[in-house]
Amino acid sequence: MTKRLPPLNPLRAFEATARHGSLSKAAAELNVTHGAVSHQIKALEQSLGIKLFERAGLRLKTTPHGAELLPAVSSAFDGIAAATQRLTRPASSGALSLSCVPALLSLWLIPRLGDFMAQYPDIRLRLTASNDPANIRSPELDLCLLYGDGSWSDCWMRKWSGLELFPVVSPTLVNNQPLRTIRDLADHVLLHGDDGREWHTWLTAADALDLERGRRHRFDDAHLSIGAALHGHGVALGDSVTASDLLARGQLVAPFGLSVPAVYDFYIACRNEMRAAPIVQVFTEWLFAEKAKSSGRLANPVTSRIGTRRRRQPERDGATGG
Repeated sequence: MTKRLPPLNPLRAFEATARHGSLSKAAAELNVTHGAVSHQIKALEQSLGIKLFERAGLRLKTTPHGAELLPAVSSAFDGIAAATQRLTRPASSGALSLSCVPALLSLWLIPRLGDFMAQYPDIRLRLTASNDPANIRSPELDLCLLYGDGSWSDCWMRKWSGLELFPVVSPTLVNNQPLRTIRDLADHVLLHGDDGREWHTWLTAADALDLERGRRHRFDDAHLSIGAALHGHGVALGDSVTASDLLARGQLVAPFGLSVPAVYDFYIACRNEMRAAPIVQVFTEWLFAEKAKSSGRLANPVTSRIGTRRRRQPERDGATGG
């Protein structure tokens, strides 16, 4: 059954007049004449068959019928105004909370934030260094950049980048203690940014599992192992994303022309209800655009690639687990 509603313009005239208690002030707000407002109110009264205003000195006062109608009309107009504001609000303003893999945050994202802030000066960022998938469901975070297999359920995710792994070392160290062949790694300290799995993957592909290894240092994150390599403390495994700027600037070198696919990939993920948030869409689009720009600008530091057999997770662009 179709609901019968009064015309919109008479309702606007009624609401403005009731709020101001004056035809003249209502006319000024609505940018029409005093007579036009009076005409619209009379038309509404005739349509409803009731009187909406009565004179109280110099002011107009709502009748009991008008007082009963006013809250509903005001609420409806407030709701329309709020919805319109949400729809037309620029996506390039507001606050965004992001959780990001520590190495990716410090070595890739932060150096590029100047470009983002120049494009979107009204977006306020809160950045957290973490690779904990539980962050996806945290109400304190809007978006996550994670390194993993993409098996997280009941969320929206999209693969952002694959990556290749290869040894990296400071120019100073490699000049003082050469790395001419893979066997020379036996004379160097190996720096681990994980539980040893990634070095094992690379050495397997390089047919060097039998390599006699000396001292090894382990760190909680690849950012720390790369930092140790920058200071000349040993050889770390870098990757084609987070180490790209350091290699381009000559702060690190890749002594061997061999790389292997990383065990996992980088993913963007968030709660399902955050996927359509304009500010999340803005940052996600910027991430992909910046990644494409970086890939096109930087040459591959490794001249050849050793493939390894591993199970690849299918890319998912949508909600999972529901």
